[in-house]
Amino acid sequence: MVIKSFKYPVPQITYLVKKKLWAQVLVALFCGLVLGLILGPEVGIVEKSTAEVITDWLAIPANLFLKIIQMIIIPLIFASIIRGITSSGSLEHLQKIGLGVSLYFVITTVIALTIGILLVTTIEPGNVIDSSLIRESFGIADMEPIERTEFNIQDIPQGLVSLIPSNPLVSFMSGEMLSIIVFALIVGVAMIALPKQSSQPILDLLESIQKITMKVVSWAMRLAPLAAFGLIAGITSKIGISALVGIGAYMLTVVLGLFVMIFIYILIIKFFAKRPLSSTFAMMRDAQLLAFSTSSSAAVMPLSIKTAEEKMKVKPKVSQFIIPLGATINMDGTALYQIIAVFFLAQLFNIDLGFTTILLISLTALAASIGAPSAPGTGIVILSTILIAAGIPPVAVVLLLGVDRILDMTRTMVNVTGDLTACLFFDKRMKVDELPEEKSQKEV
Repeated sequence: MVIKSFKYPVPQITYLVKKKLWAQVLVALFCGLVLGLILGPEVGIVEKSTAEVITDWLAIPANLFLKIIQMIIIPLIFASIIRGITSSGSLEHLQKIGLGVSLYFVITTVIALTIGILLVTTIEPGNVIDSSLIRESFGIADMEPIERTEFNIQDIPQGLVSLIPSNPLVSFMSGEMLSIIVFALIVGVAMIALPKQSSQPILDLLESIQKITMKVVSWAMRLAPLAAFGLIAGITSKIGISALVGIGAYMLTVVLGLFVMIFIYILIIKFFAKRPLSSTFAMMRDAQLLAFSTSSSAAVMPLSIKTAEEKMKVKPKVSQFIIPLGATINMDGTALYQIIAVFFLAQLFNIDLGFTTILLISLTALAASIGAPSAPGTGIVILSTILIAAGIPPVAVVLLLGVDRILDMTRTMVNVTGDLTACLFFDKRMKVDELPEEKSQKEV
């Protein structure tokens, strides 16, 4: 009996490592840590020059991963935002419920960003690691700090006007992501106003573009275990075990922020939707577990609609509009993670973020989370956009690659919880709005 109970977990673990990317990343992370300690000065088996040559070769997958992400990020965001806006179906439907839902999503995303900023500036996880050694390990030891721009109210009008690109092609060529996002928003709203037969060919093209870019992302994610292995091996060989302590502090900050966001949903369910908490979260359990395991809001979408309609008794016209739209633009967990990651890396690289820069990266995180595709691994893709806006080297995103899968699972669960909470909120709101109409009909 003892032998049988001991044998069964071994093939299960082997199957898990073969089939699950997150398990492969964790194994690669551990192996990279061990190799880094062997190559590092703490053990002293290998000379420093030899260790640098080895880690340079091991860093090739991480560099390839970064190049692939930078290659497809602009068409991916552009196509996703337009398809997310046009999913409302018509301009009348968008005006009736879409504006209210969009405003709700923006407000909850702003709350998530605020929570992230407060936590990361209080805990300061980026100060745990020696930043000079980190910059040396990335080969940017001589990086000049970005200039801090003081906030001036006179700059607001020109700043607002400059958000609209005068030449979208120039914005695409130069990678001005905020202008590209604004252009995509304008195009998306315009396409809703057009007859469906006029906009459908463009939507089909954008759908194909999004599928192509997501396929490229899936190829890039295959490099994730090798990238995590080479990256952690290189960093650990230079700065030792303290690197993982800093990453652990960063992870705890993100997870704490996500749980605070869950508490915000609890307040909405209790005081606005007027639902009992224990039974409501029990109804959400299956969708939350599927979101945690798949890291994809899109994959959970059918189950989320079924949960909202059959278990929560939400009206189909509410659930079938909010959940597909929320799977594209309601990314509270993703936005919170992104803002914490940016501040963590800014602390790590000793970059002083002024008020104007914080405002810029917050707006970029808000807009980028709206266009974030609901698929595994895309959060790390969108993060590169915000790093550019913050003046942080995009190569720094590779530092977070090893632990991104674990955080991706958690923030996807928060995203799906936010979609179901929004369904409860608007279902209650529509019932309240319908009460006067029913009363007047009875009086007639």
